[in-house]
Order: sequence, then structure tokens, then C-alpha cells
Amino acid sequence: MTAESQESARLTRAERKKQELRREIIDAAFDCFADLGYHATGISDIATKLGIGHGTFYRYFQNKRDIVDHVIDDLVARIVTALTAENAPDAVSTLDAYREQTARIGDALAQIFGEDPRVPRLLLFEAAGIDKAMAARVLDFFELATELTAAYLSHGVELGYLRADLDIENSARAINGMILASAIASLRDPDPDAQRRLSEAVRRMMYDGIAARQE
Repeated sequence: MTAESQESARLTRAERKKQELRREIIDAAFDCFADLGYHATGISDIATKLGIGHGTFYRYFQNKRDIVDHVIDDLVARIVTALTAENAPDAVSTLDAYREQTARIGDALAQIFGEDPRVPRLLLFEAAGIDKAMAARVLDFFELATELTAAYLSHGVELGYLRADLDIENSARAINGMILASAIASLRDPDPDAQRRLSEAVRRMMYDGIAARQE
């Protein structure tokens, strides 16, 4: 191995360790938020839980609110990534293909929200009470979700496999409301089979309500 490749490997290891510690700080902060509440949690609580100094914390985050911003940024990025390729709004052209696509998207969203139940709990119940700016961020997140869902509906209406008289914006809000209700239900009952049945029920309501009528 050349000196240059050795230096590159060292940098890679160092960067990996930084990312690992960053994730550990987020996880510790989440645990503290769950035990103490966001407003009652201090940087000292997070640092003590990890056995690090305050200075180490501040090398990665400006404050505990910065952690919440990071979590929401990460969540948005993962959702947008899940809605690409075969799951992109314009990737299908028939109702049957749309049914299969929405099933894939439902599974992907269930995985995103189910991997760490603290994320939907923070997003849906705690974040809006942090401050006005964070409340606005949460509303912006929901508005982005509406725009994304509306893109799928618009494509279906244009190609004729969804109803021509569909109120696209409000239908998108209604669909997202069912998805959010599913996320809330998963916090009470995380059983995968229960979540699968709920997801299927949501999709049945979607198809019966928005599919174009066959003559």
C-alpha cells in the first residue's frame, strides 16, 4: 500500500468513527428525550449518558435542537429516496402497476418509520412543541408530503387510471392523513402483521375511492 493510499484509509477510518460518534450522540439524545422530555433534557444529560465531555458534543452539534433538525433532514432524505426509480410518480402507467407501486411504497415507509419508533414519536408528538420555528418545519414536512403524494395522483389522472374528477390536493392530504394515522397506530401496536393489515386496509380505501370507473 502506498503512502497516499494509507493516508486515504486513515481518513476513511477517522471519518467512519466520526459518523459513528455522531449517531451515538443522536441515539443518546433520543433516549434522554424519551426519559426526561425534550425541554428537560440538558447537554450534560446527553454527554453523561455517553461518557463524553461537553466539548465533544459541541464538535458535532450546536445544541440539542440541532439534533432534531438533523433527524428531520435525515427522515425527509430517506423518504424522498424511497420515492425514486420504480417508485417514482411517473414510473407506472396502469392501475394494476399503481397498486403494486403503492404496496412497495407502503412497505418502504413502514420500514423507515418502524426502524426507530422514536422518530415518528418525535415528529408527530414532540417536535411542534419545541418552538415556533420547529412547528413551522413540521408543517413544511407535511406540506412536502402532500406535494409528493399529489404528484402520483396527477400522473394517474393524466394517464386515465385514476378518476378524472379527482380533487388532487385534498385527496393527497386525505391519503397522507391515513398514512400518519398508521404511523401513530404503530407506536401503540408495532406488530408487523397488524401493520400489514392496516396498510392493506388503507390501500383498499384508496383504490375504491380514486380509481377510474370501468365502463
